[in-house]
Amino acid sequence: MAPLITRMCTPAQMGAFSVWFGIVAIAAIGATLRLEAAMVLDHGERQQRTCFRVVAWSASLLALGLTAAAVTGRALDLPFLRQLSWLAILTIGLGAWLTATMQTTLAYATSHNAFGKAARAKVWGASTIALGQVGLLYTGAGGAALITGHLIGLCAGLVAARLLLSPPRAAPSWRLDDEQRRYLRRHEKFWRFSLPSNLLNVVVGQLPLFLIGMRHGAVAAGLFALTQRVLAAPVALLAASVLEVFKRQSVHDFQTLGNCKQAYRYTFKALLLLGVGPSVALFLFSPSLFAWIFGEPWRAAGELARILAPLYFLNFIASPLSYVFFVAGKQKADLVWQVALFTMTVSVFLLPLPLHQSVLWYAIGYSLLYLVYLHMSYQCAQNRLEAA
Repeated sequence: MAPLITRMCTPAQMGAFSVWFGIVAIAAIGATLRLEAAMVLDHGERQQRTCFRVVAWSASLLALGLTAAAVTGRALDLPFLRQLSWLAILTIGLGAWLTATMQTTLAYATSHNAFGKAARAKVWGASTIALGQVGLLYTGAGGAALITGHLIGLCAGLVAARLLLSPPRAAPSWRLDDEQRRYLRRHEKFWRFSLPSNLLNVVVGQLPLFLIGMRHGAVAAGLFALTQRVLAAPVALLAASVLEVFKRQSVHDFQTLGNCKQAYRYTFKALLLLGVGPSVALFLFSPSLFAWIFGEPWRAAGELARILAPLYFLNFIASPLSYVFFVAGKQKADLVWQVALFTMTVSVFLLPLPLHQSVLWYAIGYSLLYLVYLHMSYQCAQNRLEAA
């Protein structure tokens, strides 16, 4: 559907939607407190029900607070929020709540080896998003079509996941009870270390888009957004599916053998073989491919894709394997790396460079850090990495 969508909207409209989507993605990480990752370790029905209730509490509070903050900022005419419509402002909290709830439900599926049902729910949600956006764009809804279609798809995916998986019900409340507080304390590593680390990771992923939009305008942000969307698709589909299997196997191996190096090596080789072909093709032909598939106005996005292709190849490999930091209890080491990545990204995009040079130095710095990250994750898989 992406080629059809790019022919029905402008780069500026895509840029504005991508900024909204980036804020939602960042907020959704905070909304879960990263406790959904703990569900793979806690298989008891009561523990998982408690996890859902804690996430419902945190996600609801964050959604309300984020919406209030966005409305206030837009009313005060803050520069960063000027490019967002009132529809975008009013739905940021809703988008974050739906995304966080879906993430928790999919983690529940992983803990029960329900990979097929989770995949069907994700496909249903993604399909509804695409169809909703195309249908609304066809009616002339413009930029609002991208946001509205995305929200409709999130709702459809969540409904499908709940019908297929029957996860515990969790009505949001304003206060935590004693059992929920104990759950938070027992899994404090996830919200003390994994949460900041993942927030930094997602912020770093969205930061180039935000900074490009502020410095080079909505059109440049739209071009970069399409580049990110295309290059991230293999990670979202193939690598994410590999991750679901690696989660279970790595936890099992660590609990029985004290390490998960065999699962790590097998997963690394599989990801390497899956990713090398598409990455080489993108590096060689992406400008022409983007112009042919998405339309001539998007050729410039293909030029950015060529620069970023090696980085996303490393990202395709490293992202699923990063779960080993949780399994080995080395969230501190992951957080240190994320801080280094954040520092590098801010430093590069604050330099007064043209767009292509900024993206090039960003790709070089990020790729070097990914090589370090892969080394660290393999040390964790062998249970050799010293605590940070």
